[in-house]
Amino acid sequence: MGRATAVDPSARRGSDYAELSRRVRAAGLLTRRPGRYLTRIVLTLGVYVAVWVAVVGTGDSWAQPVLAVVLAVATTQVAFLGHDAGHRQMFRRRGPSEFVGLLTGNLAIGLSYGWWVDKHNRHHANPNHADEDPDVGAGALVWTYEQAADTRGVARWVARRQAWFFFPMLLLEGLNLHVASIRAIVGREPGGGFRTPMRHRAVEALLLTLHTAAYAGVLLLTMSPVKALVFAAIHQGLWGLYMGCSFAPNHKGMPMPDGDDELDYLRKQVLTARNVRGGPFVDAALGGLNLQIEHHLFPNMPRANLRRARPIVRAYCAEVGVPYAETGLVDSYRQALAHLHEVGRPLRGR
Repeated sequence: MGRATAVDPSARRGSDYAELSRRVRAAGLLTRRPGRYLTRIVLTLGVYVAVWVAVVGTGDSWAQPVLAVVLAVATTQVAFLGHDAGHRQMFRRRGPSEFVGLLTGNLAIGLSYGWWVDKHNRHHANPNHADEDPDVGAGALVWTYEQAADTRGVARWVARRQAWFFFPMLLLEGLNLHVASIRAIVGREPGGGFRTPMRHRAVEALLLTLHTAAYAGVLLLTMSPVKALVFAAIHQGLWGLYMGCSFAPNHKGMPMPDGDDELDYLRKQVLTARNVRGGPFVDAALGGLNLQIEHHLFPNMPRANLRRARPIVRAYCAEVGVPYAETGLVDSYRQALAHLHEVGRPLRGR
């Protein structure tokens, strides 16, 4: 399955994005807002630390699972800061951006910033392209008929029913991110080089080690091993679920271009993404990722400016005849699950 819906290859005008960019820049929406971001960083990390202080203060109590739920929310909000830092939405210079990324990613939540930036940049360069976008490559889930046909054994059994397994499998996404981070840091090619390019590999390894030691140490020194295990399972499971539910509405079930679709930058980004309707609460809950079209068109646009850019982008897309997809949160999940179910359909007939 090369795509979820057809991409019209006839309307291709390379200058369309340049004109949109000019309008957005004229509105001042690409101007970074470091003061606002510093406030967001302090508040978000402050809440994150406060929850950990509450964990230590609560001690060996079965109230800890409640704090694990709260910590999962706080952890995801910290991850959103790492996302913004990776796109250099906060600061123009690379140094401060990398500092925030390493602090929030490696040290705070145990996620390799360098690995994630490399992976996420490849996603932005070719969104929803089965051969180029790592987010829709074959894995625990399959996104095209071709990927489904290549499955065997347990993987094929899962692919037949993957729409039903989607949300339960997200409970393992946190663990998957930790494992992928470690593999990226230590993984080498047969020739001896590292598989994943990383500017600060030694620093990332040190920070991940510190995170792991601190995480395990606080839990084991604060509560019994059984409660620590329950706490970690709830925290990591719900963090993965929250992260997955924040990213899933954006592209899943949208067109999947292939090598025959020679789309210009504007169409490549707009046709493969959808926005999720909502106000300030949805913006905060999804880290601005609900405004996916604007984010993909202007990855370094500060998160707070995405909603202001929306009417400009939407009107311009109507002007040049480019479909602009926007739906509610529940319907975005319905579309994603429908796509997963459809991809597994040929396997259910065997």
